[in-house]
Amino acid sequence: MAVSQDLAGKVILVTGASRGIGYAAALEAARRSAHVVAVARSVGGLEELDDEIQDLGSSATLVPLDLRDGDAIDRLGAAIFERWGSLDGLIANAAQLGVLSPLPHVKPEDFDKVMAVNLTANYRLIRSADLLLRQAEAGRAVFVSSSSAKSARPFWGLYAASKAAVDAMVKSYATEIEQSRVKVNLFYPGAVRTAIRAKAMPGEDPDILPKPADIAPKLVDMVSPSFKDSGKLYDTSTGTLSDL
Repeated sequence: MAVSQDLAGKVILVTGASRGIGYAAALEAARRSAHVVAVARSVGGLEELDDEIQDLGSSATLVPLDLRDGDAIDRLGAAIFERWGSLDGLIANAAQLGVLSPLPHVKPEDFDKVMAVNLTANYRLIRSADLLLRQAEAGRAVFVSSSSAKSARPFWGLYAASKAAVDAMVKSYATEIEQSRVKVNLFYPGAVRTAIRAKAMPGEDPDILPKPADIAPKLVDMVSPSFKDSGKLYDTSTGTLSDL
């Protein structure tokens, strides 16, 4: 089956692109002929991604960056503006699980680290990318979150709180830009064979889980110009698109 070229000529920024869902999403965007701006802390993972993207005949800009560095996110936005003048798509995927623990036992430094990556970095991305997305013909932003935001199971309070905050922030942002051409949405990947899932569920058989590449097409669909919905949540566990 022919691969869609719906992202030909588009610039798509992917965070957490060195492994897991972000890696798969970056590859999927490149497969659809996007130029991928791949952000991650791991240089090695980014270089492997770049090799695969080149094998597809596409191109990437590698950005080794710690998302806890808000000033670096601002500089990234400025660099994108200087080079392309706009940003067609943002896939905000990077996240940390942190520790699974009773809340009173969570160390303040662990709390701050998870919130910095899962929440504050996404706020800084919104702040940095907003004008870039508005300048695009069909700016799209999708934030990878988790059903943990709603389930908030025992010992998951830190991660759940960070994702619930992201959900609320994205819902507010989507409403703020209703009159623009930009579309903003959430994506729940469900249980996927990733390092975060293995850390959270160490006794689980990974072979029963879908691979990141299995869900990446649906995620990348949400930064395609043809995706017209905004203020929605796509949940892979149910295959449904619902209002935030």
